[in-house]
Amino acid sequence: MAKPMTKAKLVTALAEATSIPKKTSAAYLEELARLAHKEAKNGFVIPGVGKLVVRAYKARKGRNPQTGAEIRIPARKRLKFVIAKAAKDAVFGS
Repeated sequence: MAKPMTKAKLVTALAEATSIPKKTSAAYLEELARLAHKEAKNGFVIPGVGKLVVRAYKARKGRNPQTGAEIRIPARKRLKFVIAKAAKDAVFGS
């Protein structure tokens, strides 16, 4: 399996594809991440890639795997990234 693209490689690839300096490309990525963090509560979409959404999970019963004792898992909210259909189609085909 191939290694995932690192931030440095992503910055370089964006800079070469758009003919902008690497510093500008890195600043763009940093700002995109900052905006995603700030707007995640409302949902943040990157067209063609996916969106960040907050999901609420109900309280439920579970088991302690070491003792087998039943425990209560409290309700909570989690951040989830939902992949766009266009991205799935591009990677896996239709």
